[in-house]
Amino acid sequence: MNAMFRALENRNYRIWAGGALVSNIGTWMQRIAQDWLVLTVLTNHDGAAVGFTTALQFLPMLLLGPYGGVLADRYRKRVILLWTQLAMLITGLAIGLLVVTGTAQLWHAYLVALCLGVASAIDAPARQAFVSELVGQDNIPNAVALNSASFNTARLTGPAIAGVLIAWVGTGPVFLLNAASYAAVIISLLLISTAGLAPAAQAGRGKHQVAEGVNYVRRRPDLVMIMVLVGILGAAGMNFPITNALMATTEFGVGPGEFGLLGSIMAVGTLAGALLAARRAGPRLRFLLGGALGLGAFTLLASVSPSFWLYAVVLIPVGLASITFLNSCNTSIQLSVEPQFRGRVLALYLAILQGGTAVGAPLMGWIGSEFGARWSVAVGGAVVLLSAVAAVVIVSRRNSLRFRDHLRIVFRRKSEPVA
Repeated sequence: MNAMFRALENRNYRIWAGGALVSNIGTWMQRIAQDWLVLTVLTNHDGAAVGFTTALQFLPMLLLGPYGGVLADRYRKRVILLWTQLAMLITGLAIGLLVVTGTAQLWHAYLVALCLGVASAIDAPARQAFVSELVGQDNIPNAVALNSASFNTARLTGPAIAGVLIAWVGTGPVFLLNAASYAAVIISLLLISTAGLAPAAQAGRGKHQVAEGVNYVRRRPDLVMIMVLVGILGAAGMNFPITNALMATTEFGVGPGEFGLLGSIMAVGTLAGALLAARRAGPRLRFLLGGALGLGAFTLLASVSPSFWLYAVVLIPVGLASITFLNSCNTSIQLSVEPQFRGRVLALYLAILQGGTAVGAPLMGWIGSEFGARWSVAVGGAVVLLSAVAAVVIVSRRNSLRFRDHLRIVFRRKSEPVA
């Protein structure tokens, strides 16, 4: 099989990837429907309300994600995923029925976002760590990249489908379809052969397991840099659903179809970035830093795009840069962290990423409502770019010091008298 798709040689991974693709499409449909419901049905284009909804969905990852990582290290990940997927199915069904029956209120949207966030905080660390059990250590980079490709294939199609359905029948049926999509993951988990899994050694019980994961990261400067960058980029540069919604409605004056199209166009870039990552044997620092620099620069360019279609085109390199950065971070963690800590470190990574989004989303929404959508995009891009430049300077100085130390050792050896 082509090297780009070598992880698909594994039967268990093929089953998992098929179910995940269906579920990812439903998830992206739900994201568009949720933002549109809050922005245009439950409020009068209140960007802060959209940001608060997003914050409620991602805040549980910041608070509960590390404990989800402890569960992923301690218990069977497949069983955890069965329960979390069932919980998200029920939650999606509830909001869908409320919207279809015309009884949905703003607080319903807030509560459902919070419930989805709690389930996701337990689900995400187990889901990320489960990849290594499906394919083994050698194929982790390829499997992580293919997961990103699946996610972004869904991102390419899901928003467009959601935009068309919202225009035709409203947001309610979109939520119901998302609820049905969780069944695909549940079925795939039931079909996976447990004999073909390569489970990591489970961590024992203890009182300070979250602290152990944090201390493990603190001892690793490479992981510290990843966490800091992820937190800043998550807060300032990963709020595309909010900024795209504000740009579409207040700046360009378009409807739900065009709003959904922005997500699909951006997914062209993210899908391309994921497929390019699938060809690489492993993570490289230059891709991580280059992705962060590109995300900041192209986001700034998007903020001054004069028309809807130019803005949409610039979103392609924005998407490519963002997925290049995130994929490099994820793969670095999967490959470099010891198996008994992998769930907790991944949970900390996701908590910082999504927690940053939870903190930044209301702020970006408020900036867009008070000063205009373009300012929201521009501020996010500027913060990302400055952070990436600072990271490049720090890494360059560290590598320069190492190079000078190496030269001193070489010249010292040459100056020593020969015995």
